[in-house]
Amino acid sequence: MLQLSGSQTKEKKQAFLPPGYLFTNQDLKRLIGPLIVEQILAVTVGMVDTVMVSSVGEAATSGVSLVDMINVLLINIFAAVATGGAVVASQFLGQKNKRKACDTAGQLLVVTGLISVAVMVLAILFRHGMLRLLYGDIEADVMKNALVYLVISAVSYPFLAIYNSCAALFRSMGNSKISMQVSIVMNVMNIVGDAVLIFYFHMGVAGAAYASLISRVTACVILVCRLTNKKLAIHIERHSFHWNGRLIQNILNIGIPSGVENSVFQLGRVLVVSMIALFGTTQIAANAVANNLDGLGVLPGQAMSLAMITVIGQCVGASDYEQAEYYTKKMMKLTYLINSLTCFAVIVTMPLTLKLYGLSTETLTLAAILVLIHNGCAILLWPAAFTLTGVLRAANDVCFPMCVSIGSMVIARLGAGYIMAVIFGWGAIGIWIAMVLDWVVRISFFVRRYFSGKWKTFYHET
Repeated sequence: MLQLSGSQTKEKKQAFLPPGYLFTNQDLKRLIGPLIVEQILAVTVGMVDTVMVSSVGEAATSGVSLVDMINVLLINIFAAVATGGAVVASQFLGQKNKRKACDTAGQLLVVTGLISVAVMVLAILFRHGMLRLLYGDIEADVMKNALVYLVISAVSYPFLAIYNSCAALFRSMGNSKISMQVSIVMNVMNIVGDAVLIFYFHMGVAGAAYASLISRVTACVILVCRLTNKKLAIHIERHSFHWNGRLIQNILNIGIPSGVENSVFQLGRVLVVSMIALFGTTQIAANAVANNLDGLGVLPGQAMSLAMITVIGQCVGASDYEQAEYYTKKMMKLTYLINSLTCFAVIVTMPLTLKLYGLSTETLTLAAILVLIHNGCAILLWPAAFTLTGVLRAANDVCFPMCVSIGSMVIARLGAGYIMAVIFGWGAIGIWIAMVLDWVVRISFFVRRYFSGKWKTFYHET
């Protein structure tokens, strides 16, 4: 848990919290603020790649977009395992068992390292078949660019996986400032690399991919080095990497359902793009631009989901569900407030941001419509559909959200999406309407689950 100094104890009294409460308002600000900044910076990697690659042409933009969908799918596997490690580590900190928290850190890096290397090898070996399977007979120049971007991106998977795991461990300690600082370094390197390799060396798609690779390697090395500091509540030592089947099982018990959920969700997004690909390069490019912009609006919700793991995880580890409910209500209110402001800001600034993309008027007009659909509805729906599940995961209730998410994806997003996009001929617009329907389904189940209190019965102290 966050360790409180004398001044922080005073802040806790000023915040009128009952004795024994784990997080003051200042504690939450120190955790959540850097997380929001970090999430914004994470999105800008993809945005910068897309914006700069758009100067090469729509085929390059489409190729990067198609691979980015696969990248997100695979990266979510690493992120889910990292979440499993973060939950277990947070619960051990809630128990005040720092030794087991440190052991968890070592086991998490072992697991994510092995998984990411395996994914890298498979992605490179089966790159042609994977792209053909997911996207069918796309245009030759789009496929050429996609293949180049995929191979180079795959090399970065192990480094990105370890980076995500280290960042999750720092968040478990309530220290999101360090991962934010490293994220700034990573993004600056990516932007400079994109500019030099694309515009000076004219490397096109390959330049964007190499810039991302170099920045991810650097970020990984920095965070691993920082995590060796023995003064930290969670740190890694040589003995931390000895195989511990019990801890790995605890991590995977949370990570695997979350990984399946996230992977199926992202696979659904890939399949959705395969439907959009039927309507040509213009709709693919518009979908790519819209994905870049609308993601900015829901970044506070994504950041809050990560913060939930730390806060609710420590409350659960301490077996204090009264605090868990208190912080859930507090953080959900904050999520709705900030999420509304950022979604509105994205909509208002679209006339300016769309000018960053060197694409046709038809493409940008369609992208604007898609962003309006997404962010207009996200103001009311997104936090309950996605942020609230962080509470369930932090309490080890992971199978329920997995089943709901998969069912909703298949029936609402894919089933209804196919009807509206392909049968009705609405294209990308039909897909995005089905996406909103998916949110509504998720909310109906998750809100009921939370208020039922069943999520409180899954954690057993180890």
